[in-house]
Amino acid sequence: MSQHPLHAPWRMDYIRGLDKPAETGPTECFLCAAAKATDPKEKRERLMLWTSEHCVVVINKFPYTNGHLLIAPKAHVAELEELSDQIANDLTKQTTRCIMLLKRAISPQGFNIGINIGRCAGAGLPGHVHQHVVPRWGGDTNFMSVVGQVRVVPQAMSQLYEELMNVVATL
Repeated sequence: MSQHPLHAPWRMDYIRGLDKPAETGPTECFLCAAAKATDPKEKRERLMLWTSEHCVVVINKFPYTNGHLLIAPKAHVAELEELSDQIANDLTKQTTRCIMLLKRAISPQGFNIGINIGRCAGAGLPGHVHQHVVPRWGGDTNFMSVVGQVRVVPQAMSQLYEELMNVVATL
């Protein structure tokens, strides 16, 4: 059996960003930076799809699968219970809009939706609460994640961004 290596060079940015030493100084939260972006080029670089009155929606740079989106309040809030009713309602509304977008753009057969609170619960950014919308297809759960601890994402982020932005205007 020949071996074929899988390359995911974008993962290195994520790995190197985990538990950075304090001497590197504070860095701005990527969700806050996306929420503040106004220049179209910066929005694209940050994979920001849209903002609403209270939330920002971005493509996850370190996805579980193709089309993995994040919805977060614009305010840097760590805990779900700290959200006002208006922000919590908008978070739900934008989650629903993300599902509509993904159904139209990439036709998933199902979704995983969830919030990880705290590092031990899997939160990659425990300081800014955010909701995950992960599209799923029959047969997409395979041995790679379980045995090889590898995720296979079949589409480039730039291509996904273009596909989603073409549909965003129709929502």
